[in-house]
Amino acid sequence: MPRKAKAPLSQPIFGEPVFQEEVPTPDPAQFKVTNDDEKFYTKEVQALLTKDVVSFDKATGKPSDLFSLAEAWGPHGSDVINSINAAKTITFHMIGDSGASAQSKYASELKVADAVTNDFHTSAATTRPSFLYHLGDVVYNFGESLYYYDQFYEPFRNYPAPILAIPGNHDSFILPGTATADDPLTIFMSNFCGPSIVVTKEAGSLHRTCMTQPGVYFALDAPFVRIVGLFSNALEDPGVISSETTKGKAKWPTVPDYQLDFLTAQLQQIKTSNYQGAVILAVHHPPFTYGPQGGGSGGGRHYGSPIMLSQIDAICKQTGVYPHAIISGHAHNYQRFTRALTFAGKDYSVPFIICGDGGHNVSALTSASFGKKVPEPGDNVDVTYMDGSKIVQSTGLTLNRHDQLNSGYLRVSVTAKQLTITFNPVSKTGAPVKPDTVTVDLASHTAS
Repeated sequence: MPRKAKAPLSQPIFGEPVFQEEVPTPDPAQFKVTNDDEKFYTKEVQALLTKDVVSFDKATGKPSDLFSLAEAWGPHGSDVINSINAAKTITFHMIGDSGASAQSKYASELKVADAVTNDFHTSAATTRPSFLYHLGDVVYNFGESLYYYDQFYEPFRNYPAPILAIPGNHDSFILPGTATADDPLTIFMSNFCGPSIVVTKEAGSLHRTCMTQPGVYFALDAPFVRIVGLFSNALEDPGVISSETTKGKAKWPTVPDYQLDFLTAQLQQIKTSNYQGAVILAVHHPPFTYGPQGGGSGGGRHYGSPIMLSQIDAICKQTGVYPHAIISGHAHNYQRFTRALTFAGKDYSVPFIICGDGGHNVSALTSASFGKKVPEPGDNVDVTYMDGSKIVQSTGLTLNRHDQLNSGYLRVSVTAKQLTITFNPVSKTGAPVKPDTVTVDLASHTAS
């Protein structure tokens, strides 16, 4: 286990990563810096949230490069990898939208962070999580440096493993008047994409070192699984992964097309190397979120990203590789869909999972329409009407399960044959809530 550094420096350079405090400490009672971002939600800012995308740096290295779990663990990486291989399984956590934007939400974030930390410590050695993968919206409302301590470092101070992340819209939207050095993505990158292992100023008195991911999009390579993470930019909706150029005209000219080349290279490498492990695509904005048939009002606070999905589908079709699962955050609830595909001449069933209830908030799948509450959907509901993609042959879409009452996190386990994803609710009341599990057979590419 990584050791705490002794050097009394404000930003020490470490020979190895540090992930937790040596002595566990109790939860704080309140923020150290009061979050007052709500006052910035003027009509002007609300309008900008629908049209202000951001540019970003190209990830270091080639589009086909991989960031290994061993590198994330540092000098102890080979031991971790050997243990995973000996156990013949890897386990890890995934959460989204954890940041508490107000004092009233802090207890909920701490509860989820405590739940994943406790799950780590109470797991058997062979199934102990090897890392936590954050699906974005780490810090609300606008990813400011001064809120990282309260919303990220303090809640996860006792989580004893790497925490990797892709940024969400709240980690990237630039509030008018923000200095260039304080851009949210600049702060995100210093904490998750650092050039060296340091304790950043955002960590304050704590000892967790920054991650050294190659960029805001990257491919994590670990035993039995590869997670391809995309940055879906700063809009409230929809997710944007490119300039969306058609006939020479770009809809979002400031957004570079780096991720199209990156996703193509990653999937092509999986194809040419005959990679046999699980392939997970992680992106903050979900391709699908539930809404009643007919569109219009009555859906939840967020909607899907059909153009982003079409671009992903096109690259998958081009390379002949489709992920075994696509996992997102953004919508503040849990939703699990199964998308049926005929792909490369075979019948696939692919889980599309939203886990955006990591502590920030929990919201309903439906809203009132013309003064009447739209009914909540049941389980295993046919929502094929939501899938408008014409790129791949989609043969059905089902909303299998949802939770709009509780916060929660994903516990993911992968063997040479199966990918198992379990949503673990963190009950508001303390009453037990049944988890939801889906298993994907890697060879047949089918979910059950």
